[in-house]
Amino acid sequence: MLLEAAVPMAPGWVSIVGAGPGPLDLLTLRALDRLRRAEVVIHDRLIGADILAEIPAQALRYDVGKARGRHTLPQSDIHALMVAHARAGRRVVRLKGGDPFIFGRGGEEMQALCAAAVPFEIVPGVSAAQGCGAAAGIPLTQRGLASLCVFLPGHGDSGDVGYDWAALARPAQTLVFYMGVARLARIAERLMAHGLPPDTPAALVLDGTRPTQTVLACPLQVLASQAPPYGPRPGLLIIGPTVALSPHYRAQAAAPWEELAR
Repeated sequence: MLLEAAVPMAPGWVSIVGAGPGPLDLLTLRALDRLRRAEVVIHDRLIGADILAEIPAQALRYDVGKARGRHTLPQSDIHALMVAHARAGRRVVRLKGGDPFIFGRGGEEMQALCAAAVPFEIVPGVSAAQGCGAAAGIPLTQRGLASLCVFLPGHGDSGDVGYDWAALARPAQTLVFYMGVARLARIAERLMAHGLPPDTPAALVLDGTRPTQTVLACPLQVLASQAPPYGPRPGLLIIGPTVALSPHYRAQAAAPWEELAR
């Protein structure tokens, strides 16, 4: 249960914390405070080393990160781990990339804590869409260009179950596909088949907000045909007219794509 009157980080308390899109200096002050006072930290795969370095040396650590086709622990076991340590009277931080409530299963973990009557809080983080968009110079909304922004998962068995492609192909909006690199060609194909112009600006942001950030920005059809294959670097796919505002945008592909993808 979320206890507004309870003292945060009291014994037996769980903080579900958003770690932001990568660097330590994009962590919120509240998130940093919770991390430094944790006795148990259960963290995702893409949390940066500089953030993990803020965990107290004596704290118990669990890497429960998920990668494409590989899950360290089933989600139900993560729930059980949080509950067990909280019931043992420990201060627990569930550390998640980006924001816990945007494609982070934070809602499922909140439900599990509620069902177990474990007191908790949610500490929001800078989402991958916000952070990567801003770092790449891509506004997610812009007066006169895009008044709507849609977040979508880009992975899954079919990559497009339940999508209203006709609605997604409408003008004046920004589409942000999380984990969309692997299915870029399929996403582009479906959008263009439903009327999205092939010259719609689009971008891949790899390692967004990090020193290794790479931005590939050009018309959607060009990006889909020349962008690199899926690799180990986390990436975000952004499609819409505001992409053309980015200083990285080129009307024709002019980058050594294979080298940028390394």
